[in-house]
Amino acid sequence: MGEIHHAVYGWVTPAVSYFIACLGAFVALRSTRWALVSRGRTRAGWLFFASTSLGAGIWSMHFIAMLGFAVTGAEISYRPGLTTLSLIVAVAVVGLGIFTVGYSRHRVPALLLSGLTTGLGVATMHYLGMAAMVLPGHIAYDHTTVALSVGIAVFAATAALWAALNIKGTVAVLAAAPVMGVAVCAMHYTGMAAVSVHLDSDSPHGTQGGVMALQFIFPLVVGLGCYIFFGSLAFAVSPSRSSAAQPVLVGPAAPLARRRAAAGGR
Repeated sequence: MGEIHHAVYGWVTPAVSYFIACLGAFVALRSTRWALVSRGRTRAGWLFFASTSLGAGIWSMHFIAMLGFAVTGAEISYRPGLTTLSLIVAVAVVGLGIFTVGYSRHRVPALLLSGLTTGLGVATMHYLGMAAMVLPGHIAYDHTTVALSVGIAVFAATAALWAALNIKGTVAVLAAAPVMGVAVCAMHYTGMAAVSVHLDSDSPHGTQGGVMALQFIFPLVVGLGCYIFFGSLAFAVSPSRSSAAQPVLVGPAAPLARRRAAAGGR
């Protein structure tokens, strides 16, 4: 059995992965709140932005943490096809959940169903990412710990969707995003605690059939991380909901329209 190390670079990979999970949650929460006060294509656009941000954030969190994963005596690579599929699954299932609660008139049933579906999808993303690993041996899982990780994923997804529907204001979102980041990281590291690696000296070299993480995953993670980071910066400087609700008055009639609006508000 190979000796497993979950953080060969020390605190760097856990800290950066947690930071990305928090950023993804922050952007998703803010986007969903904008979506709920919008209509038509604008609502769909905000929900799509929320889906890609949260899905990419969860996926990036997973693979940044995996950059710190190592097995003594084994070289690890990743199959590009399965790795890319895990990203698509993450964005798709998160999008399914967010769009469902964003458009449903029956919020509680939609929240419970979407939380279950999204949580199972996030867990699927995690274990697809693990299945993408290529190493000289095979990976085994403790079924009880796997079940616990799936339960955490469902809980985290339900909590994230509830927060997206109910938490308002930048300060509240800033408080909620780190909590969601903890939940996402808890799911990942619980799933990783279920892993054991059995090395086989007769199996092919670990890098055959795969690509080294720094050649494929790292550039992809950096690109997604920049997408989420600049999205969070855009929200940090965006106007408040109340400011956005005020009409922008221009032209010669603007002073009269402002006076009428002020008079009506008294």
